[in-house]
Amino acid sequence: MLTGTTAPEEGPRRTTAAAATAAATAAALDGTAHEPPSWSGQFASSPRGAQLARRLAVRRMEEWGHPPESDASCAVALVVGELAANAVRHGRTPGRDFRLRLALDTASDLVRVEVTDAASEKRLPPAPPTSCPEGESGRGLLLVDALSLRWGSTPRRPVGKTVWAEVPVGAT
Repeated sequence: MLTGTTAPEEGPRRTTAAAATAAATAAALDGTAHEPPSWSGQFASSPRGAQLARRLAVRRMEEWGHPPESDASCAVALVVGELAANAVRHGRTPGRDFRLRLALDTASDLVRVEVTDAASEKRLPPAPPTSCPEGESGRGLLLVDALSLRWGSTPRRPVGKTVWAEVPVGAT
């Protein structure tokens, strides 16, 4: 199970499931605050990187109890796919990767999807754009809007932005 991220100059950091469980148990016993389950990864700013981000999001959803064929997993996969594709197509900066972060909020049955890229100057529209029915593109944010309770973007300092969406996942 991949629990860390990979910087270009280092190999993947891996933690076994047993070690992660032991760490969580130790934190519960010593009274430290419990963070909601989350995962993040860094991906090449390319179509292949966007595809890998989507596949790993589906795998994470399965680990969180939402099988790949479930509505919750499909919705998160679509949102990740659209936001990652936008980061590659519109937010790409040569030599910079994009980051995906997923956070499961079991109390509100939401998964927060965050995609961070290095392009600061390109801002999202305040509402999803309307597109021509015959158009070949332009429906990504419409899908994100339809599948999410809320979505938006926040600037990232010193450079870049994070586009986020909160996807309802309910119980399976």
